[in-house]
Amino acid sequence: MELFSLSVFAFTIPAVIFAGISKGGFGSGVAFASASILALVLDPGIALGLMLPLLMLIDASSLPAYWRKWDWPSAKVLLLGGIPGTVIGALFYAWANPDAIRLIIGVVALLFVAWQAAQKFGLIRLGRTRFGRRTGLIAGLVLGFTSFVSHAGGPAAAVYLLGQGLAKTRYQATTVLIFWAVNLFKSGFYAGMGIFTKETLLMDLALAPFAVLGTWLGIKAHHKMPESLFFAVTYVALTCTGLKLIYDVLT
Repeated sequence: MELFSLSVFAFTIPAVIFAGISKGGFGSGVAFASASILALVLDPGIALGLMLPLLMLIDASSLPAYWRKWDWPSAKVLLLGGIPGTVIGALFYAWANPDAIRLIIGVVALLFVAWQAAQKFGLIRLGRTRFGRRTGLIAGLVLGFTSFVSHAGGPAAAVYLLGQGLAKTRYQATTVLIFWAVNLFKSGFYAGMGIFTKETLLMDLALAPFAVLGTWLGIKAHHKMPESLFFAVTYVALTCTGLKLIYDVLT
């Protein structure tokens, strides 16, 4: 599909605003839905390359609002695992074909929804026992890998941070710090591997105002919008998107 077309803008503008709202106000856990949605209409590599500069802009825009409100011990252990995870993700991406990336994006989307449903029905309970350093390093490893190949590091971070029993704003600030650092680190690999292109960067310039708008809306919604409403809509979208991506690969 032609990148600079009305049909692509019809998908990208809402997706970018959604990513800003998610990362700016709701812990980044579902921001990867934007890349999942774009993978329906674009080659996965183009979708990933298009989204990363916008995600970095969202990180930079939201960081001042949460400055030094994060939990540094939790952030540090995730980042220590995230660095090698990112490198593994880069190696996998260099080997995999577009359908493999689509499959991973789709599977991660469905697993995330299943995980949330398990928590909702009490099958999994987080926050009662604090996770140790080893669990944090494993979560960071998964975070780095999934972040590189699908911008889906949020779920791994959420599992570990929710297990730490952090307050709402402290949790949000910690995710902002983590993904600001991880996205900055992986951007060097994206540039060196040719995932960024002239076309995606020009598209990013056109979409940048929508990323900032989404971030502003997310910061405001963090204090006013019921989380249950935001996530309910997101889970439906992720389920439909994940199923469609897997169906496309299998057929």
